[in-house]
Amino acid sequence: MELARALRAEAERADERRVLVLAGDPDATRDRAAAALGATDIPVDDTTVLGPEAVLGCERHEQRRAAELLGRTQSAVVVDAHRELRPNALGTAVGAVAGGGLVLLLTPPLDEWPDRRDEFDASLAVPPFDRSAVTGHFRRRLVETVRAHRGVAVVAVGESDTVEKSGLTDPPPHRPRSVPDPPADHAFPVATYEACRSADQRDAVRALESLASPGHAVVVEADRGRGKSSAAGLAAANLAREGLDVLVTAPQYRSAGELFTRAAGLLETLGGTVERDRADSPHRLTVAGTGEAGDGRIRYEPPASAVDLPDDPDVVLVDEAAALPVRRLEALLSAPSVGFTTTVHGYEGAGRGFSVRFRDRLDDCDHAVTELSMTAPIRYADADPVEVWAFRALLLDARPPVEPLVTDATPETVTYRGLTSAELLADEHLLREVFGLLVLAHYRTEPTDLARLLDAPNLTVRALTHRGHVVAVALLAREGGLSAETRERMYEGGRVRGNMVPDVLTTQLRDGDAGVPVGRRVLRIATHGAVRSRGLGSRLLTEVRREFADSVDWLGVGFGATPELLDFWRENGYRTCHLSTSRNDRSGEYSAVMLDPCSDAGRELATRHAGWFCDRIGATLTDALADADPDVVRAALGAADAEPSADLSAWEWRLVAGVPSGASILDTNPAPFRRLALRHLVAPADPSALSTREERLLVRKVLQARPWPAVTREMGFVSERECKQALAGCVETLTSLYGEPS
Repeated sequence: MELARALRAEAERADERRVLVLAGDPDATRDRAAAALGATDIPVDDTTVLGPEAVLGCERHEQRRAAELLGRTQSAVVVDAHRELRPNALGTAVGAVAGGGLVLLLTPPLDEWPDRRDEFDASLAVPPFDRSAVTGHFRRRLVETVRAHRGVAVVAVGESDTVEKSGLTDPPPHRPRSVPDPPADHAFPVATYEACRSADQRDAVRALESLASPGHAVVVEADRGRGKSSAAGLAAANLAREGLDVLVTAPQYRSAGELFTRAAGLLETLGGTVERDRADSPHRLTVAGTGEAGDGRIRYEPPASAVDLPDDPDVVLVDEAAALPVRRLEALLSAPSVGFTTTVHGYEGAGRGFSVRFRDRLDDCDHAVTELSMTAPIRYADADPVEVWAFRALLLDARPPVEPLVTDATPETVTYRGLTSAELLADEHLLREVFGLLVLAHYRTEPTDLARLLDAPNLTVRALTHRGHVVAVALLAREGGLSAETRERMYEGGRVRGNMVPDVLTTQLRDGDAGVPVGRRVLRIATHGAVRSRGLGSRLLTEVRREFADSVDWLGVGFGATPELLDFWRENGYRTCHLSTSRNDRSGEYSAVMLDPCSDAGRELATRHAGWFCDRIGATLTDALADADPDVVRAALGAADAEPSADLSAWEWRLVAGVPSGASILDTNPAPFRRLALRHLVAPADPSALSTREERLLVRKVLQARPWPAVTREMGFVSERECKQALAGCVETLTSLYGEPS
């Protein structure tokens, strides 16, 4: 109780946060947590518990629901780690606490904790492994950071509690923040900038002023707690006062809650009439326009409906943009003006896909793009030691090597090496390079992924290094080799973790034997941005195959399909066996599954599924995949290791042969045309016989059965007549390649 009061007082004086670790028996640590919080002046309403039991009767959520704290600020959060510790939940808890607040972490005795196995460990023990195979390295590293970092107190709870580390740092008192001066050329009222709490926030609001005019896009990137959502709210208030319709979207409303709160507060300050659709957590604010401007509004729409731009908004603001699929972000660029705020080092996921995948789309759009970063924290002081601890413990600021160290790396200069979890644990620099590369190269990397990297028994890490620095890394998951009982459970629809390829082939494609062969799935592969397109990724895959080909039946991969990725994997020996019929929630793409067989059993599996893929894809393309990108379809079909039949009956050949002259039409019976198109796109007799545009035409009109007017518009033909003539030319070429009419 005394220590809690001292930590709280110091945190308030410095506008920083403090962590109190209570290690010992579950009931005892929960009792001490209640006593500690009761000894402070923190209200119960400002406290949240993430764990199985409440403390002080305050708000409580299971750790799997830690996202309930996103977009909120609390004075204290208790993370009860006795039953489990989810790394994402720990990060979310830390991010939700404001300056002057406390994070309480309840754990088993610290010396014993890494060797215990909890419910989160069970989630890492994918078949055929059990919980005992999980290493505990993540918690071992976490304990080391707890004991080493400033601002973290440790109490061993027992018959006589022992303060092992006070966590007190005796910092200087926090100096009140000065209100930043308004920018010289501001368009929004001065009161807007007086509401800003940092120069960074002022600059972000100034940049967002441009959204008042069509044709602009603004990107604001920041770590959590920098005030980017508040900046968007201040801008939204002013845009609505100018009579504009501002549509706000975010993964959930709670992510945008701060935006609406700041917008409503500023509108009250500025005066005028504001109508809310509800007293608390408004989803719509209607604002009386100033001067000649009509009424404006700020309204929330979930992403699924926001992409349709309902009621034609003037401005779209996307909060937590990195958490949305790239496809949806791209659709929102159709708005007259659009602003994106995104988290760089998010506790619930780094979200670097916004930079990695969406950046090219943003660069190619018609909007004038403004980008800026916010670095100064607002919820707490700059020197807050808890942020330093959390960033290190969860590797939120992990980075690949700086460019000058690797810029001259080539496939000839690099060294292939395996990296065990023990080696990564022992070498912090190496761990940061590996994890940093994964963070920057992939759509969403979470703190939980760090635990998987260090602890999961089914994962293997392979890397290419240049002068000791990591330039490419592959994360491989062992899959298959499942027991008959597990395979039966999977076949009946039961979920079997960590076996994505056998799961898809068994449950969705009804192959009861798909879980027998053993494989290694490339879970992730990343190459340093400074040395991309030099063949390093292919070199890494070549070495992986050389190492594992004699010990597995197949190598595999699953990913959100793009033409570029499909071509990359095809060039490295992988062949398509499945294209999903629903879009990936994160990437917004249809997912492809590809295999590179290494044994007779692997070849039997791959051949079987390549044939089934070609048998079913024709029907799927007119149904679930009717909106798939034609270049994705072309690349997926071109990577299938099969040879679909082009055998037609005499009557079908007569029908096909009549199209070039106009004597017959495709719509009379599309089936033979689809068989010819499929044969050519999968196993062409002459790969250069048709141009890329002609192959796209085959996909859109023949395989996906799109209406003639839609195909004509999409492919840029002058008229339907010209479009039909182009298709007739394709049919004539296919006829000459694959047969003659009887």
